[in-house]
Amino acid sequence: MKKLITIIFVGLIAVSNAQKKQEVAYFASGCFWCVEAIFESVDGVSEAVSGYAGGNTKNPTYRKIGTGTTGHAETVAVYYNPKKVSFKTLVKVFFGSHDPTTVNGQHPDYGTQYRSIAFYSNPEEKKIIEDYIKILNTQFYDNKIATEVIKLKKFYEAEDYHQNYERLNPNNPYVKNVSIPRLNRFKRKFPELLKDNH
Repeated sequence: MKKLITIIFVGLIAVSNAQKKQEVAYFASGCFWCVEAIFESVDGVSEAVSGYAGGNTKNPTYRKIGTGTTGHAETVAVYYNPKKVSFKTLVKVFFGSHDPTTVNGQHPDYGTQYRSIAFYSNPEEKKIIEDYIKILNTQFYDNKIATEVIKLKKFYEAEDYHQNYERLNPNNPYVKNVSIPRLNRFKRKFPELLKDNH
């Protein structure tokens, strides 16, 4: 029994250490069902969690943010191993998987809750985002990028039924007609960033 307890304890320490090695990045670019699936396909990302950020309303709900009055946007928390994928690469994934010139939305979803936001947690992340925007604005978007660059204040995890929504609801009409095509466009664009099983 002692041996079993020791094994379990060592296992818990290993899990805890693995979590410590992970970092978290936060992005908003339209429906979080789509964004979550995109980031979870990237090698080095262990999980993407759907939620809300960018506003001031405490404890927002899906119904509340749907009114467009909370200030929050549908946001995804991306848990990643920085030894496998860099924050800079995740920023590339973010900008490469949606239209950053669209104000308050991604087709077919419009409203402030669907706006484009790249969140940062420290000055280094902010510089990486701003430097990449400068490059994109100069080379591709003619200074039309509408993405907000905001320091993350608080991330609220969305309701359970939103998590892994695309994977768990493949026959949902929105998933079939919007989410999966968006994911497939990303995969075609960045095959070198994908996990082996994608």
